[in-house]
Amino acid sequence: MAHTEKGEGHKENNTDYTMDGTIDIKGRPCLRSKGGRWSACSFIVVFEVFERLAYFGVAPNLVLYLTNKLHQGTVESSNNVTNWLGTIMLTPILGAYIADSHLGRYWTFILSSAIYLLGMILLSLTVSLPSLRPSACNSSNVEDCKTQTKQIQVNIFFLALYIIALGAGGTKPNISTLGADQFDIYDPKEKALKLSFFNWWTFAIFIGNLLSSTFLVYIQDNVSFSVGYIIPTVALAFSILVFFIGTPFYRLKLPSGSPITRIAQVLVASVRKWKVPCPVDSTELYELDSEYYAKKAHYKINHSASLRFFDKAAVMIGSDSPWMLCPVTQVEETKQIIKLLPVFITSIIPSVMMAQVLTLFIKQGVNLNRNVGRNFKIPSASLSSFFTIGTLTSVAIYDRCFVPFMRKRTKNSRGVTMLQRIGIGEGLHIFIMIMAALIERWRLSVVKSHHLVYQKDIVPLTVFILSPQFVLMGVAEMLVEVGKMEFFYDQAPEGMKSLGASFFTTSIGIGNFVSSFLLSTVARVTREGGKKGWIENNLNASHLDYYYGFFAVLNVINFILFLVVSKFYVYNKEGVEIDKDMKEIATVAVSK
Repeated sequence: MAHTEKGEGHKENNTDYTMDGTIDIKGRPCLRSKGGRWSACSFIVVFEVFERLAYFGVAPNLVLYLTNKLHQGTVESSNNVTNWLGTIMLTPILGAYIADSHLGRYWTFILSSAIYLLGMILLSLTVSLPSLRPSACNSSNVEDCKTQTKQIQVNIFFLALYIIALGAGGTKPNISTLGADQFDIYDPKEKALKLSFFNWWTFAIFIGNLLSSTFLVYIQDNVSFSVGYIIPTVALAFSILVFFIGTPFYRLKLPSGSPITRIAQVLVASVRKWKVPCPVDSTELYELDSEYYAKKAHYKINHSASLRFFDKAAVMIGSDSPWMLCPVTQVEETKQIIKLLPVFITSIIPSVMMAQVLTLFIKQGVNLNRNVGRNFKIPSASLSSFFTIGTLTSVAIYDRCFVPFMRKRTKNSRGVTMLQRIGIGEGLHIFIMIMAALIERWRLSVVKSHHLVYQKDIVPLTVFILSPQFVLMGVAEMLVEVGKMEFFYDQAPEGMKSLGASFFTTSIGIGNFVSSFLLSTVARVTREGGKKGWIENNLNASHLDYYYGFFAVLNVINFILFLVVSKFYVYNKEGVEIDKDMKEIATVAVSK
């Protein structure tokens, strides 16, 4: 009896601590009553508002700065923007690897924030100091203006941009997951609170976006880029200070090892044993016992019949090297990641479409009538606020109206499946690019009728004719990009969620680089034979309508491929079964 009471008392004491293995900044187990939850997340959400203010204080107007201040042409400036955005979306792979394998999320974030701030300070100096800022040019010929720009000035400006990209690569994948770590998934109340964190997290992102694309863009256009960049730099410094103040409240997780290594071990073991036959009975494959996974707070995954070749990694032939023998769970994790690759490939073209929002769409607005009333002129880059508004309103409508309506008919808790949601968005991309082509064709007809083809004068059309393509791109963002984020995170194995989430950012990064490649290639090919190309420095003499039509065809081809991939995709088990597994693991962990 005494032994039982002691055990029960020990179990009660254990419930005073988090059960997910988190520690505080001093390496001690976290008391549930101290820190974590919203007392910690409030600092993280505030950080995100001001960090987004900093990032989007640079991104929306960057293509116009490159054009007007560094005197770059349409193709060069657009490609430099998409290459930078692509790098920002790819560097999180490095940031996630360093956090998972070496430093942990907190210290990776602190180091990356310092790099990020250094880049913002250097960027502010390059647009403020006369010695680093190119002189003004009144010539309409881009090549004439380029002679007034020193290469060292261009080099320092891009050095600052890519220092920012490197810093953002460490903050982007770790700040949101650090926020999610503040809620113990083994406690039902905290698990419910975790859902509200992601809602507020999304809200913080769009508040920062909206402030940047309106207030900061106006400052950059009407006051100076110097003031317009110093403000987001100060905002970033403030956000880092806020985050640092919250340190005593944070729950931290120790580095757990890189999922890339675990996948590589399965691939290598499978290839090395490619001649070894797989047993008919899957129970003969190598697997660790449930107690091992309980101690590590990892999920045990049952064997599946798909991608049988990789089962060879779990066939026992004598060697116990991790590069020759892998447990079934590790093999199944690898299979689940590989299953994501076809969807990942078909998700790149939608990201190419999104890349147009901060490049060609913005440049289209420069030569249109941007007057609102007699005394106010809307900055061209502020058109991106229509994109943000489209995303925000469609999120509310989708969540409050569409999902409940469809849930009654499909009996699916999400209303429609994740791939159906993405598919609707990809279909919308086809419509958007056809519409954008028709609007540009209308604009060019007005240009021709007013004899403005070889001039850069303002076209007598309101800039708001572009608002539908911005708003609908925002709707497509909600369907495709948010759908991709949910799909890759949800369908990745529990022990590789960070890798699954990186599929989302990687698809955006590759999409931006593909956008650069397509723009350069189309511009070069259409100029062959001495003809006027589709994309010239003077958009009034260009044919963006043809280019957008090309995008519409590209979207149709990608949509067909996506339908084929979706038809054969089999979803992983989720929901109730996962919850049961979590409870079992938590029970074992507490009893230990």
